[in-house]
Amino acid sequence: MSSEDLERYESEMELALYREYRDVVSIFKYVVETDRRFYLCNAVDVKVRSETGDAYFEVTMSDAWVWDIYRPARFAKTVKVLTFKDVNVEELQESETQLPSAD
Repeated sequence: MSSEDLERYESEMELALYREYRDVVSIFKYVVETDRRFYLCNAVDVKVRSETGDAYFEVTMSDAWVWDIYRPARFAKTVKVLTFKDVNVEELQESETQLPSAD
């Protein structure tokens, strides 16, 4: 496989992932961004932990969809993420999840 073929394959996978995102975003309530992944979910809980002295975040999500081009199954019942980096949680507004009408 040439580097051009690999690049084309990855571009096609990214486009398919974006289309899937566009199809499912309206069924979720939250967007969660960590340093490694982007999630859609319907419930999220973020706790700051510091048992070892260093603070870290424990993020628990349920009914989630993971933006990951290499995952064969992107839907997950429960996801738990531990990270020392920033976590961004946003509640989606209905207008953000609706596609523009074709008038």
